[in-house]
Amino acid sequence: MRRAFLNRVDRMIKEEEDTVFFTVDIGMWAIRDILADYPQRAMNVGIYEDGMFGFAAGLAAGGLVPTIFGIQPYLVDRTLEQIKLDFAYQKLGVNVVGTGAAVDYAKYGYSHYCAEDAGVLKMIPGVEVVTPGTAGEFLRLFNQAYRNGNPTFFRVSDHPNKQYDIEVEFGKASVIQKGTKATVIAASVLLDDVMEVCQGKDVTVLYYTTLAPFDGDALREACKNGKILVCEPHYAGTLDYDILQAMEGRSVQIRHVGFPREIFRNYGSYGDKINHYRVNADQIRLELDQLLDK
Repeated sequence: MRRAFLNRVDRMIKEEEDTVFFTVDIGMWAIRDILADYPQRAMNVGIYEDGMFGFAAGLAAGGLVPTIFGIQPYLVDRTLEQIKLDFAYQKLGVNVVGTGAAVDYAKYGYSHYCAEDAGVLKMIPGVEVVTPGTAGEFLRLFNQAYRNGNPTFFRVSDHPNKQYDIEVEFGKASVIQKGTKATVIAASVLLDDVMEVCQGKDVTVLYYTTLAPFDGDALREACKNGKILVCEPHYAGTLDYDILQAMEGRSVQIRHVGFPREIFRNYGSYGDKINHYRVNADQIRLELDQLLDK
């Protein structure tokens, strides 16, 4: 996904004169040419995320289209005040592309983890949260949204889906399969695992790559019996508010597969983390079986 994004930035800066790009000491080698050739519109600002958001807001207020690239915990946690005041409050647009989703940077420890990112961003009205599952999906969603004038956060992962690459639409859930016994929500990079478990079962699978705005209409239409399994590669429960809003007036039963809301103090590889916290097909199968048995 990162390579697809940086290639897109290269074309954007070269072909669209009203665009600007900032990075914070990441990805420079891949885009060294545009950093050198377009110093007025492409810049590595160093480890200065909060200031970078302020710069981008000023340029957006002047009519430019800014894009920011960095590591997810520093783009979300460190800059929360700037997101709230400089962009959401001022109703300005920016594209923020963050790598290092959840535990992607497993070997660097807790400072580089960000399982809370989607939940934090979704609490700020007007902020859009996009979580593609493949490089192709990222490009489709970015191209649909990057000029919409809103603060839009793209959560990219180094561990994309390999079996499924969907023709996604910004702001809409994709119906992967239809069934009657339960509805399974698959977010972002968990679609492969969800379909490993659900393919051939009498369940509906809804694939969400836009978490905010949340497509509540698709869920309400698909879910007739109120049984919902949410599979999300961030803190479990992040989507519950949206689900309950969409299902208002109906009885619902929700089960979750996602990261527990705790500080991650253990160490190991990405695979070690995923298996330790059971954000995988085995847990999806267990949770779905329990949901269908009730």
